[in-house]
Amino acid sequence: MNAPYEETVEQQAYVTQFLLDYTVVPFVGGTFLRGVLPTRDAVRVVTGTGPDTDAVEPDAPVVYEVPLVDDDDEPVTAPLVLGWIRTLVADGPPRPNASVMGMGLVRVDASAVEPAPPTRTDRVLRVLRTLTRPFAETPPDPPLCGFLLTGQDGIRLYLAVEEADGPVAVDVRLTGALTALLAALPALVREEERWTTDETDPHCVRAVDLTAW
Repeated sequence: MNAPYEETVEQQAYVTQFLLDYTVVPFVGGTFLRGVLPTRDAVRVVTGTGPDTDAVEPDAPVVYEVPLVDDDDEPVTAPLVLGWIRTLVADGPPRPNASVMGMGLVRVDASAVEPAPPTRTDRVLRVLRTLTRPFAETPPDPPLCGFLLTGQDGIRLYLAVEEADGPVAVDVRLTGALTALLAALPALVREEERWTTDETDPHCVRAVDLTAW
């Protein structure tokens, strides 16, 4: 893994970890985090109706593409990404200028968006997250650089596998022998005989289906 890409992976993993709580805590109203999709120069935040919604017609997911660096070529922080997303969601239904994986894609001009200030919930989460997830010298291997909820019982994980020279998308079920699967996942994702390609997903170089594992 070359140095620039390694730095990108580290930042994507950082943003992903920071935003995880918003799968159950709404950004605004009934809009939650549905995924974080990795790209070379940006992070794509997927928003939509909560996973446990009873809505007859849940909101269609929307993808906001946020650059990983600011105008001064400095890495953007995860709280800043959160503030931008909250502002954009609060502004009402967006007008996507593209699509990806069947979802509307909005490319964010960060210089034109005023980030929403942290809420009380954000501050509570920051305190608890800091105390329960202390900094570790050794990061997870392979690092999780994104994910996408794929239904009530599925999730696609994006793992930065060095041998693949890019993210590997791993589909797993949220039920079944989940503890055993997670323990075996670092080894399973490196088994090249499991690798396939998914031309419908531009966020990965390889795909692995572990839904039947």
